[in-house]
Amino acid sequence: MDNMNNKEYQKYAERKIPKPTYFKNILYAFVVGGAICVFGQIIRNMLFKFGLDENSVTIATSIILVFVGSFLTGIGIYDKIGKIGGAGAAIPITGFANSIVSPAMEYKREGFIFGVAARMFSIAGPVLVYGVGSSVIVGILYLIFTKGR
Repeated sequence: MDNMNNKEYQKYAERKIPKPTYFKNILYAFVVGGAICVFGQIIRNMLFKFGLDENSVTIATSIILVFVGSFLTGIGIYDKIGKIGGAGAAIPITGFANSIVSPAMEYKREGFIFGVAARMFSIAGPVLVYGVGSSVIVGILYLIFTKGR
C-alpha cells in the first residue's frame, strides 16, 4: 500500500466503500411512512365513529399523532423507527413531533425548565419560522395572481 499512486488508491478506496442500498432504503421508507399513515387513518375512522365532524376529526387526529410521536420519542422507540424508516418516519407529523422532542430529551438532565423546555424548539423553531414565512409569501403571491381574474 505504500507504493500506491493516487489512481490506484482511488480504486482501492472505491472497492472498500460499502455500496448504498437505495432500493432497500426506499422500500423501508415507504413501508414505515405508509404504516404511520395507516395508523392515522385508523384514528380518523375511530373518531368519525364517535360522531365528531370533519373539522374536529382532523384536529384530533393531528393532536393524537403528535402525542404518539412525542411519547414514542420520549421512551426511545421513535429513534429506532427512524433508523429503519428514514424519510418515511421523518416526513409525517409524527416526525415533526420527534424533531421537537429529541433535542429536549438530550437536555433532560438539566431540568425541565432550563433543559427540556428551553431546548424543545431548538430544531423545530427554524422550521416553524421558515414554514410560516414561506406560507405568507405563497399567500401574497396567490392574492396577487388571482386578484386579476
